[in-house]
Amino acid sequence: MRDGDVAAFQRLYQRHQGPIYRYALMRCGQSALAADVVQDVFMGLLSKSYRYDAGLGSLKNFLFGVARNLLLKQDQAERRHQPLPAFGKEFGEEDGEEVLMSETTEPADAIFHQQMTEHVRQAVAVLRPHYRDVIILYELQELSYAEIAVICDIDIGTVRSRLSRARAAILQYSERLGWRPDAAAKTRTQR
Repeated sequence: MRDGDVAAFQRLYQRHQGPIYRYALMRCGQSALAADVVQDVFMGLLSKSYRYDAGLGSLKNFLFGVARNLLLKQDQAERRHQPLPAFGKEFGEEDGEEVLMSETTEPADAIFHQQMTEHVRQAVAVLRPHYRDVIILYELQELSYAEIAVICDIDIGTVRSRLSRARAAILQYSERLGWRPDAAAKTRTQR
């Protein structure tokens, strides 16, 4: 790719575009902005605005880090113009995929799964950005603590504590809205 091989760039894009887009979408909640972030990441890589050094880590982690930095800049710009969400202060005081159903899935189960997915998205959306980054990268992108530490430029212990706090905040948010995963699962299995 560095030598101008278009096919190499296409392969790289096809391999990494999906995970970067899903991360950006969960992080910002806007499909157009997520698409812009993906475009900026790869155009910056292609134009050599973002210089990747293989000696410093994996390309995947580098791309996630660039996307995160772009989203942090976007957060700063939005903060100047919009108030924080109602629950934002309480959840983190420290400083869109479609549901695929099998043919054997019951319609009630599919609806429950869609509602649960939307509820989790809403709960993640009210987290402060540094908690949102860690939970999305760990739970959805299935990255290791070490990879997240590199992407977010924090210690592994900080990754663990932010992940724990993010999970607790999501649970607290769920309980405040009267949605409890254990109760919902019991109700669903009793039918």
